[in-house]
Amino acid sequence: MILNNTLFETANRVHEKSFGKEIAFERAIFFSWGCSIGDCTFCYMSTQPYGKNPQETRRTTESILAEFIFAKNVGWDIGFFTGGIGAFTPEEIEFFLKAAYEITGEKLWLSVGPIAKPLLKKYSPYIRGVVGSTETINPDLHKKVCPSKPLAPYEKMFREAKEFDLECAMTFIVGMGEKKEDIELLKDFIQEYAITKIHIYGLIPQKGTMFENAAIPTAEEQAWWIAQLRIAFPTLDIQCGIWEDRTARVALLLSVGANSISKFQATKLFGLKQAQDIETQVKIAGRIMRGSLTKLPQIDWEKEVEKLSFDEDLKKKIKEKLQKDYLKRINHNLKKVSVLSI
Repeated sequence: MILNNTLFETANRVHEKSFGKEIAFERAIFFSWGCSIGDCTFCYMSTQPYGKNPQETRRTTESILAEFIFAKNVGWDIGFFTGGIGAFTPEEIEFFLKAAYEITGEKLWLSVGPIAKPLLKKYSPYIRGVVGSTETINPDLHKKVCPSKPLAPYEKMFREAKEFDLECAMTFIVGMGEKKEDIELLKDFIQEYAITKIHIYGLIPQKGTMFENAAIPTAEEQAWWIAQLRIAFPTLDIQCGIWEDRTARVALLLSVGANSISKFQATKLFGLKQAQDIETQVKIAGRIMRGSLTKLPQIDWEKEVEKLSFDEDLKKKIKEKLQKDYLKRINHNLKKVSVLSI
C-alpha cells in the first residue's frame, strides 16, 4: 500500500521491523449484555432503562463456551473476556477463565472493570493481563464522557497487577473531542502504567446519546493515533476497532501500525461481503492474517467438544449451541455467497 504521508510511512517501517507482516483478527467475548454503570455518554447502554438486574443480562454457560470453541478453531485471537459487573460471581468468572484456558490453551485478557487485588490473585493463573476501559485520558473530557467511571480505580488496578506479573491494556476512543496534543498525555499514561496493549476504536454515534449527530472519525484521524503510538512504542500491541461500514479503512490502519482488527461483527457477517472486504484490505496492506473471516475449517466440531473435560450435559448443550447459533447461520451465509457468485 502506498502511504502519501511521512508519519504513516515511518510508522509502517517501525511496525514491520518489530512485527513483520502477520496480523490477527481478535474476538472480544462477552459474558453479558448489561452494564451496572450505564451513563457513559457515548455508549448505547446509557439510553437503556437503569436498574436492571445484571444477572438478567448474562449469557448461558454453553453459549459462552461455544463461542470460545468457535473462535479458537477459525484462528481468531481472543481480544478479551468481558461483561457487566455483577452478572457473574467471582467464582463463576474463575470457572469461565479455567474453561477458556482449557479450550484455547492460552491465558486471557480480562476486562470487567477495576479488579480488586484479591481477585487479581485469584484469576492470575488463568489470565495474561487486565484491560482498563479508560476510553480517554484527557481528564476534562473523561469527566464528560465517563462521569461514573473515573480513571483512578483503573490506575490502582494497573499498579497492583504488576505484583502478579500481569500485563496491562487500555482502551481509547477516537472522535469524542480529544485533541492532537492529548497524544502526550496518552504516551505518559502508557509509560507510567507499563501498558503493553491498547485498543483504539473510532466513535460509533449512538442514537439517543450526546454523540448521536457527531461526525464519524475519518480513517486518517484514527490512523494518526495509531501511527503516533507505533513510532513512540515500537513493540506496543495495537488493536484497531472497526465497524461493518468502515472496512475500507482496514488497509490504512494496518499499514500504520495496528497488530490486529476487532469490533467487526464476525460471527454475524462471516463469509459475507464485509468479511471478504476485510480480507482484501489485509492483502492491500501487504499483511498476512492468521485465521479466516470467510472459510470454515474442515473439522469434526463434536470431537472438539468431546475432548474437553466438561460434564456430559454441558457438552451436549455446547454442541447444540455451536450448531444452532454458529455453524447453521454461517453455512447459510456461505451458501448465499456461493449462489450470488454463480
